[in-house]
Amino acid sequence: MTKTSDLSTVRGAALYIGALLGPSVLLLPGLAADLAGPASIIAWIGLLALSALLARVFTALGTLLPRSGGVAAYAEAGLGPRAGRAVGWSFLVGAVCGAPVVCLIGGSYVAAPFGGGRAMSETAAAALLAVVIALTLGGARATTTVQLLLVALLVVMIAVAVIGSAPSAHASNWTPFAPHGWSSLGSAASVLMLSFVGWEAIAPLVSRLGNPSRQLPRIILSAFAVTAVVYLALAFATVGVLGGRAGSAVPLADLLRVAVGPAGPVIAAATAVVLTLAATNAYLSGAAALAAELRAHRRPAGGRPSRGLQLGIFGTGAVLLGGSASGLVSTAQLVALPTTLFLTVYLGCTAAATRVLTGGTRVAAAVSCVAVAVVMAFAGWSLIGAAVVVGLGASARVRPRPRDTRPAGQASMQVPAPAGAVAEEAGVDHALD
Repeated sequence: MTKTSDLSTVRGAALYIGALLGPSVLLLPGLAADLAGPASIIAWIGLLALSALLARVFTALGTLLPRSGGVAAYAEAGLGPRAGRAVGWSFLVGAVCGAPVVCLIGGSYVAAPFGGGRAMSETAAAALLAVVIALTLGGARATTTVQLLLVALLVVMIAVAVIGSAPSAHASNWTPFAPHGWSSLGSAASVLMLSFVGWEAIAPLVSRLGNPSRQLPRIILSAFAVTAVVYLALAFATVGVLGGRAGSAVPLADLLRVAVGPAGPVIAAATAVVLTLAATNAYLSGAAALAAELRAHRRPAGGRPSRGLQLGIFGTGAVLLGGSASGLVSTAQLVALPTTLFLTVYLGCTAAATRVLTGGTRVAAAVSCVAVAVVMAFAGWSLIGAAVVVGLGASARVRPRPRDTRPAGQASMQVPAPAGAVAEEAGVDHALD
């Protein structure tokens, strides 16, 4: 008999596709084209190859540690508790810093149909961020049905944009191929890596599968195939159709305008708002659980619930959106820090995987680790911020858990999950409930 908690292969694939295809896909094709020109396609292809390796590594980690539930636990398993805390804090800060950036992407799409400039984009972004903070306060949850609909909506919108605009593509838009030099590929890759964050969701998903050894490979293959096709199709269309406008902050809206006319940007705006709220709420739900777990380790039990995460998001959002509104920072610079922090998460996990895995998967982990390190080398100033987060996370004091003094027959047999496990499990569980 099938357990009620069993997750089907189709819904599991939808969760992964949704984790990999977020609002970043609405911005990054244009941003990469602006950084590297048509040569950005090479960065896309290279990162898809890296994504395939990461998928294999995280599948193996999820199978080996099916109850660990998170990236911090992966890092701890291979590199020790300090590395686990550093990776956990990198995920937490990356989610907090990434939330305003994702809202800014949605805000740009909201302003596009009205011809609004930076002021309207920032105002819309602030409104979206306020809604996201309210969602985290209320503990809103997304269902798998909603996740399926969101994935289907995004794929359909991109298909309409790519196929409908294809007749307007011109070969001349591909020259010069590398207008900013070949070194610009590294800068484009470091930004595009944000599009490939999501494979870490495997751990909590494994525990929900009725037959992980059979279902998980199918889920991963399906998710990788769909995301690869979507990313490459959108990247090729952005360069081939938009040409000089390929660096637009709203490439999907521009492609839909070409494909379906004036209604295109309006459709794109509605899609962007839904994706922004859903994706940001999912990540911040995980971040909220991680923040609670880290706080529980440092403070006595029984204290009042902390609103530190919401205050952190509000303060970070005010600084980042204010800097963008004043022109002090560009969109590429805003994307840089959360991307580098998530790269740090992958670096820690792949390094740990080289110690806990064996055979060909261990080789894949080693290659992935080196590739992630190479991409991080192009991250520039954001490496400093990531190093600070890693240092503070690794050195954070952890309060020992109180010993269970209940009688043996009443004591719980469940071992508490590592810090990062709670965050990741909450992020996916919110999409499963």
